[in-house]
Amino acid sequence: MSEKSELLAALETIQREKKISKEDILHVVENALVSAYKKHVGKNVNVEAKVDNETGQMSACVIKKVVEEPVNKLTEISLEDAKKIYKNAKLDEEIKIALDTDDFARIAAQTAKQVIVQKIRESERDSLYEEMKSKIGEMINGSIYKIVNRNIIVDLGRSEAILPVSEQVAKEKFSVGQHIRAIVIKAEKNAKGPNTVLSRTHPDLVKVLFELEVPEIYEKIVSIVAIVREAGLRTKIAVTSNNPKVDPVGACVGVKGARIKPIIDELRGERIDLIPFSNDPVKYISQALAPAKVLTVTIVSEQDKKAEVIVADDMLSLAIGKSGHNVRLAARLTGWNIDVKSESQKKLEKEQKREEKYSELEQLSGINDKTIEMLKNAQITSVKKIAELKVEDLTTLPGIGPKTAEKIIKSAQEAISKK
Repeated sequence: MSEKSELLAALETIQREKKISKEDILHVVENALVSAYKKHVGKNVNVEAKVDNETGQMSACVIKKVVEEPVNKLTEISLEDAKKIYKNAKLDEEIKIALDTDDFARIAAQTAKQVIVQKIRESERDSLYEEMKSKIGEMINGSIYKIVNRNIIVDLGRSEAILPVSEQVAKEKFSVGQHIRAIVIKAEKNAKGPNTVLSRTHPDLVKVLFELEVPEIYEKIVSIVAIVREAGLRTKIAVTSNNPKVDPVGACVGVKGARIKPIIDELRGERIDLIPFSNDPVKYISQALAPAKVLTVTIVSEQDKKAEVIVADDMLSLAIGKSGHNVRLAARLTGWNIDVKSESQKKLEKEQKREEKYSELEQLSGINDKTIEMLKNAQITSVKKIAELKVEDLTTLPGIGPKTAEKIIKSAQEAISKK
């Protein structure tokens, strides 16, 4: 096989295996030939090189300006010498003088080889970077190549990626050679190739797993509205159905948990709560606190998105979760600030407020305990409210006459004026 055909064969192999076009490599070869000649002769020489992409035939020439008396023989040629090459050569025009390509090729061979290798490396890096950049948010498979300072290096075949400690689930343990699945969260370009960062803690990992296991999600029949996660502990997913005949939660769980089980296994037993999405905040908040059963949800402030949730005493720890993770995830999922209380806590709170109100009556001077007790029984506990009453309002109460009523109202007004 000739050197020329060997060159073309090599270029075609590179094109096929490295996904770099033959034209790009030929262009690099031409530049390498020019660079090599300049290095051999002088950097000021004006030289062109071409490689035929069909035959591999190399040609090269030096471009010189025709002058009367050449000052720089690298860039100029006399009219007399120019006419020996081109009969019609004229002053001040440029002519191309062919070079001995066999000798030229030998000069350029090593340089061209180095440049081609460098170009291949650069193109591979660019190609891998673009490939990994396009996979951000996707799940990829790999095998663990090595573990350095607890950072896991994953072999992806054509490249490597890192699963840093910060993106690992604390309770998950891996070893060299083990298969691993993770989400691509970052791809950066550097001198050694793409720096690809993986994650096992990102919520998108759970999302992609559901897309793989639940056909209805993949087909957009069931949609994931929101997903929040505390990796290793619990994930909450709000789902809705675009088909009234399809139960979104049932579709995700599968018959006897057949669809959700592989996902839980992949996440090493992480708990997953599937929540039917609702535009009704009361209903949505109630369901978001699963697995706890909620008794009541009260919207404290629509503007500040604050809600109070009451649960049975034996449900309080379940509703809050370990270190508060369950109520914290529910709040993130719904976008509401959720204050969870037990029935006993709420009852005690009410009693304390009632006592605080009743204690106001003790501010009334000159009023005996019997009268105060009558006011309490009538649910009249606000001194401010008493001060605004009329005598006839109080005389409707048994045991309170006009004089006593006047005395109560006057005492209330004096108490307020002292504040």
